[in-house]
Amino acid sequence: MEFKNNYVIIMAGGIGSRFWPFSRTNHPKQFQDILGTGKTLIQQTAERFEEICPKENIYVVTNESYYDLVKEQLPFMKDDQILQEPVMRNTAPCIAYATYKIASKNPKANMIVAPADHIITKEEEFVRVVKSAMTVTAKENILVTLGIKPSRPDTGYGYIQYIDGQRKGDLMKVKTFTEKPDLTLAKSFVESGDFVWNAGIFIWNAVAIKEKFAKYLPDIGEAFQDLSDVYYTDKEDEKMKEAYFQCRNISIDYGIMEQATKAYVLPADFGWSDLGTWKSLFAISEKDENNNVLHGNVLTYDTKNCVVKTPEGRLVVIQGLENYIIAEKDNVLLICEKDQEQKIKQFVADVKDKKGTEFC
Repeated sequence: MEFKNNYVIIMAGGIGSRFWPFSRTNHPKQFQDILGTGKTLIQQTAERFEEICPKENIYVVTNESYYDLVKEQLPFMKDDQILQEPVMRNTAPCIAYATYKIASKNPKANMIVAPADHIITKEEEFVRVVKSAMTVTAKENILVTLGIKPSRPDTGYGYIQYIDGQRKGDLMKVKTFTEKPDLTLAKSFVESGDFVWNAGIFIWNAVAIKEKFAKYLPDIGEAFQDLSDVYYTDKEDEKMKEAYFQCRNISIDYGIMEQATKAYVLPADFGWSDLGTWKSLFAISEKDENNNVLHGNVLTYDTKNCVVKTPEGRLVVIQGLENYIIAEKDNVLLICEKDQEQKIKQFVADVKDKKGTEFC
């Protein structure tokens, strides 16, 4: 595995509406210091890969409206490393754009694709796992995804079943993908021992993933392959926008991973959370004696199992609540039962429709 051939693609274009009201259209959660560490999630993500590849080989794919945020938070990045999507088209087009651009410069590129908003607490173990997988993908045209050993039956994650008897070192052959099962099914997955959570982190070489785009998503593959002569030129932006508007909205999981025959998973435990929901923040945060997560200037009475995130400048007093989310940011206060957080996306849609976009 040659260090100079390693590349990182950071996906940073999402709005993160399930984490509303903290994650907003004009300032999504990947650009915020959610945990109070002094660094935003995208800054932590970029730093995580400094041992994996040269800084000039880190690429960020994001919405064009977040360009300034990326430049501000990752000042080492040159414009060629910031890929600006004109519209949201899910993960397959954004990965295709980055893949074909990088491959036009280095056909031997060995890549890891990762979201910008994940929490990883065991950084050294993460780097070890990634290097282990990339050593294999540098030599073989296979697709690898990282799987997280489940700590509980969670209905908010996708699950990957693997075949223990078909290995490539630590890599297991993928048998099935299941997206967000109900609780009964999730419990059976965890009990079986051969399922892991789908972390949405992928590792492959440029040849392997381009082959899969040609086979399973040829329309998207061709759209970005046709731009090979204009990448890293002043014509790239115009031609890329034309390609993007031709692309359908489809995820890399559904479009390629679930169909690929040479897909492998590396089961791992590196303190992972996708920080996609208030429940995931609750799960990884320190609790008080009543199992509350309190971020802000908060006093509680007879209150248990709540997650509270409010501005430091506002005193918040809570009495008699159990299993609630209380979240305030700028001009929005959310109070919602923790077990009903799946409704937050609908709340955001209703607010946009009835109250205006300034609250979203």
